[in-house]
Amino acid sequence: MNADGVRPPIEEQLRQAGLPPLPRTAWLEIDQDALAGNLRTVRDLVGPRVEVSAVVKADGYGHGLEVAARTFVAGGAGRLCVATLDEALALRRAGITAPVLILFSIPAAEVPAAAADGFELVAADPDLAMDILEAWRRRDVAGRDVPGRPGSGRELLIHLEVETGLTRAGIKPERIAEAAGAISETTGVRLVGIWSHLASAEDPAVSAEQERVLLVAAAALSKAGIPSPTMHMAASGGLFAGTSRHQGMVRAGLCLYGELAQDLPVSAAAASAAALLRPAMTLKARALRILDVAPGTAVGYGGRWRAERPSRIATLPVGYGDGWIRGYQPGASALVEGRRVPLAGTVAMDALAVDVTDVPSAGMESEFVLLGSHGEERISAEELAWRRNTISWEVLVGMAHRLPRVYHSGREVRGIRTMVGEALVREDPQV
Repeated sequence: MNADGVRPPIEEQLRQAGLPPLPRTAWLEIDQDALAGNLRTVRDLVGPRVEVSAVVKADGYGHGLEVAARTFVAGGAGRLCVATLDEALALRRAGITAPVLILFSIPAAEVPAAAADGFELVAADPDLAMDILEAWRRRDVAGRDVPGRPGSGRELLIHLEVETGLTRAGIKPERIAEAAGAISETTGVRLVGIWSHLASAEDPAVSAEQERVLLVAAAALSKAGIPSPTMHMAASGGLFAGTSRHQGMVRAGLCLYGELAQDLPVSAAAASAAALLRPAMTLKARALRILDVAPGTAVGYGGRWRAERPSRIATLPVGYGDGWIRGYQPGASALVEGRRVPLAGTVAMDALAVDVTDVPSAGMESEFVLLGSHGEERISAEELAWRRNTISWEVLVGMAHRLPRVYHSGREVRGIRTMVGEALVREDPQV
């Protein structure tokens, strides 16, 4: 921050932090304070007896896997949730030792190595559960339990997924005791969770029926003499709509990134928490060129947009190759100098055009915002989702890997990720 209170250009901020420069004039800014604050809000909402597991799959919902994970663990998340084995491995290779739950099945051959890394696995089908246990029994202890690995010598930890109505994965309640019994009979394996996922978090009746089925499955374990493990069903939707009890754990995803589903009816109990959520992602760009054009000038592929007056057209280096898709046109906007300006022409793979005629102060050094806030104006993920008939999740995770991520905390730049790699300012202990 300069003496006059104005932030220096992003290039100068990176230089002052000793970080590599931007490779292009389009980038995502990720607010780590917002991520940490959102986690704190969720923890306050559920109370101290409920564990908050942070979902960081899909590259931390597009925000950056490593930075999102470190921020959430530092803020008190009990574990991290990912969808795939390679996402879990990426966390370990980044030096993150927190518990990691892989929410979808992994190849049975990888089970011993996954257990050695301390990953918690999901059994979502009776046959797959048997495959997991067989792979564990056949493991080569000398080759798999490697000294120095985070999970060496640990038991295999399993969460049983129950089919309650989403019809995507899960074991029918009547077979849960069978699967759990096989786990309890296998040396070195422990059942640590029983869970499901809401199909319609906004619908109290549908959600209540799903929770009833999950409780039936839990009762079946108790009847079979199997100690009841942690139950978890609520994700962001059930948590803020109040349609699922917190049980022993919640799997917070979208809300940790400052967003909620567009049509989610927030419960009275969660209303104040919802108001505290802050979006953490901003998409910015600077113009490659600003050109004065005459009336009738065609802009973009197909000439679908023509200037109706003498106009100034700014070309921004962002396109559908970056996740800013053609479906945003017609009707989408950018923000510059605190004002909305309309897009002009067809979105290309690597560029789009903006009509800045009504903002004469817009120049080559101006920062354009395509997602996020500028002055009193805001373009939200919800607005972009509405324009392309989708959901906020898809807007966030659709931001391409090639877009640089610049991480900041308060007024300080803390890191940058480009296609070449990630460079972070490390002053705190690794988590």
